[in-house]
Amino acid sequence: MITGHQSWVFKSKPVILGSCAVGGPFEAKGAIKEDFDILHQDIWVGQDSFEKAEKKILEEACQLAIKKSNIKKDKIQFFVSGDLMNQIITSSFTARTLGIPYFGVFGACSSSMEGLALASLMVESKAAQYVITGTSSHNSSAEKQFRYPTEYGSQKPPTAQWTVTGAGAAVIGHEGQGPRVTSATIGKVIDMGISDPFNMGAAMAPAAVDTIEAHFRDFNIEPSYYDVIATGDLGKVGHKIASNLFEEHGFKMPSNIFTDCGKIIYEEDQPVFAGGSGCGCSAVVTYGHFLKRMLKGELKRILIVATGALMSPMSYQQKESIPSVAHAVSIEI
Repeated sequence: MITGHQSWVFKSKPVILGSCAVGGPFEAKGAIKEDFDILHQDIWVGQDSFEKAEKKILEEACQLAIKKSNIKKDKIQFFVSGDLMNQIITSSFTARTLGIPYFGVFGACSSSMEGLALASLMVESKAAQYVITGTSSHNSSAEKQFRYPTEYGSQKPPTAQWTVTGAGAAVIGHEGQGPRVTSATIGKVIDMGISDPFNMGAAMAPAAVDTIEAHFRDFNIEPSYYDVIATGDLGKVGHKIASNLFEEHGFKMPSNIFTDCGKIIYEEDQPVFAGGSGCGCSAVVTYGHFLKRMLKGELKRILIVATGALMSPMSYQQKESIPSVAHAVSIEI
């Protein structure tokens, strides 16, 4: 099970039986719009608050993932989820709707792969036969909590990113057909002293590099083993920093396979500053775009490295820097 210092190998290869990606109106105009299961044209999703809208899209993602898995809901033993809202209310209220025993996790935007790693560990260890994991974010609810309400109209620097309105979920099982989770590397919290909440890519890049290097050290393999290595939401700025750090460390990372979900999700002409971000970013790109490419035979092995900035409005106001973490999960078919 444990491999090297901080990695798990899943010998039973838990299978992703069903997954779902839900997006909002900005994502419906993005570069991977065809890979979503549900797209909403209303940022409110028919609700009377942005927080309720986020809960609605996570509920939809979970319910459709369960339907696509062909596993009855009462057969799923656990629900693992986290999000960006205070007290992870999106996940907790979705758990209330689903009625499935619930583990709430918080890894900020790394929650997607943290949840997938833990769900796979449960199945691998026979602590469960079926587990559903998911996460979400909403542009307006995140902006309101972490920066300024959109109505305020504050100006942003080029290093800022656009929080994805999206939710992704996957049902993990001990047997069946589909892409399989083969390993996970759990990241350490890394803090290089960045304190600018409009430059999350720079804050998270060192954590992504640390986890990726640990993954290849623990498994004694080369990056070329994978068809794609994708970080969660470093965006253009963070991705460039990560690439430069690899070069400084003498770590050969092929540029043709190293990418970022925040760079993939939107079109070049969309005004998203440095790219996409949020828990929903890596979730929808993985559970929508990448898994569909795997099922088409375009990809065989992928490594998703979800990145999270572990700050809060209070920590920022108290002039703390931004500690970050990254969790890597490998998926093969």
